[in-house]
This record gives sequence, structure tokens and C-alpha cells, in this order.
Amino acid sequence: MPETFETKIRKVGTSQGILIPNEIMKKEHLKIGEKTKVTVFKELKKDEKLELIRKAFGSAKGAKPFERDKTDRF
Repeated sequence: MPETFETKIRKVGTSQGILIPNEIMKKEHLKIGEKTKVTVFKELKKDEKLELIRKAFGSAKGAKPFERDKTDRF
């Protein structure tokens, strides 16, 4: 199963790179020089997270307040 870990982007000469921890290298049986695929997810800032939440629940904007229907009670 693919492993997820957090790392920083570092300057390597005139390029950038990431470091893969040794325990991940061993667990995933990776070798130096071997090709692998990397998926990048940028960590969102607090205000970016709030904006995504607002967009996700935007369909409820302007909705009337919830009122419970009590007609089924005795």
C-alpha cells in the first residue's frame, strides 16, 4: 500500500527536491536511481480551508431556519 509522509521541498543545486525517509525506502522496496511516482498535495492555509467549506455548503445560503415538524408526536 502506498505510504504517505510529510516532507519539505529543498534546494538541490539549481533544482528542487524532496527527501524520502529511509523507513519508507525500505518498506516500499525503493532503490536509489529507481523511478517512482510522487503525488503532491499542497497543505491549505486556514482561510483557504474556510473558503472550501463555504463553497461546499453554499447551496444552504439563504435557506429558512430549520423548524421541526411535530405533527407525528402524541
